[in-house]
Parts: sequence; structure tokens; C-alpha cells
Amino acid sequence: VQLVESGGGLVQAGGSLRLSCAASGITLSVETLGWYRQAPGKQRELVATISSGGGTTNYADSVKGRFTISRDNGDNTDGDNTIYLQMSNVKPEDTAVYYCNVVLIFHWYRYPYWGQGTQVTVSS
Repeated sequence: VQLVESGGGLVQAGGSLRLSCAASGITLSVETLGWYRQAPGKQRELVATISSGGGTTNYADSVKGRFTISRDNGDNTDGDNTIYLQMSNVKPEDTAVYYCNVVLIFHWYRYPYWGQGTQVTVSS
């Protein structure tokens, strides 16, 4: 499984940014796809997750109403997915490295995969 993030960068407070994650090589069932972030000196934290069917989303309280997670699984025949995180009205406290995450499931075992991360910096 390979996860490649893109779209990070420098943005002013109040602005918008869209992160993308290209997920490939998926051969098992997908349980969830999501975004996490880690600010300097802090633990990695959940930002948002979405179910494999796209019908269920979950957001951290700090981003509710500002961030939107979505996914595109193309023609759904090759296991590839693209995960998006639309960030609006960003704040300086959103500054962090953002990581894409996919959790695969097989016989009740969960297999998490992570991307390499993309830096988001919000200036005040």
C-alpha cells in the first residue's frame, strides 16, 4: 500500500487549502480512510475519518464546520482511492504535518498505513 499526500503549503489565517492523498496498492477491504496531524512537540491527533463507503464521517471538535473530508475510489475496480481534506477558515493552530491514513481489515485484523506527511503552515 502506498499513500502519497500533496497540497500542503503556507496559507494565511482565514484562507483555504485542499490536501489530497493518492492511495494505491490496496488489495484488502478498507475500513476507514482519514487524516491525522502532528504539531511540533505534540502527539499525532485525529483530524477526520471517512468510512469506506463514504457514508460516515468523523471530525475532531477543533475542525468541525471548517474541514471536510471526502474520497474518490474511481471505478472501484483497482483498489485505488483518493482522499481529500478541504480546509477552510484555517487558523494558526492548524499548523502541523498532516498525514494520510488508511486502515485495512482482514479477518478482524486491522492494518494501518500512513503517508509520509505534508506540511501545512498557517500564518497569522
